[in-house]
Amino acid sequence: VVHQIRNSTRFVSYKDRKAFCADMREIYTAANEEAGLAALDRFETKWGDKYSYAIKSWRDNWQYLSTFFKYPPEIRRIIYTTNAIENFNRQIRKITKTKSSFPTDDSLFKILYLIVFDASEKWTMPMREWGIIVNQLRVYFGERVDTYL
Repeated sequence: VVHQIRNSTRFVSYKDRKAFCADMREIYTAANEEAGLAALDRFETKWGDKYSYAIKSWRDNWQYLSTFFKYPPEIRRIIYTTNAIENFNRQIRKITKTKSSFPTDDSLFKILYLIVFDASEKWTMPMREWGIIVNQLRVYFGERVDTYL
């Protein structure tokens, strides 16, 4: 969802961006798919003439974006932002970019292990409503979740 949002706002003028994003937020924070589609219709009515490319992008990708609504709001909050993933990838790139080559595969794996170990020490802030999120993940994904907890 975050990539859809970025793609939609790429060509929006600065003076319209705040209102545009507020209206767009109603789409991906809707309670269910029907409410999301209704919010998309309202969004198109208001912004369709001026920013038709953004509306077309939402319409073209709706079949993929609408799967987002099958999850409860607690899980959706995790899904629609990729900040943690992007931050972790940035940490990996920062270390591996400075090394031009690795003598062996084992040396690469050791560096990656140390990066993961260092990053996991920094992840001390608890996730809001984590107990509810874990229970919801267990409902949707069963034993696969227990393996990683």
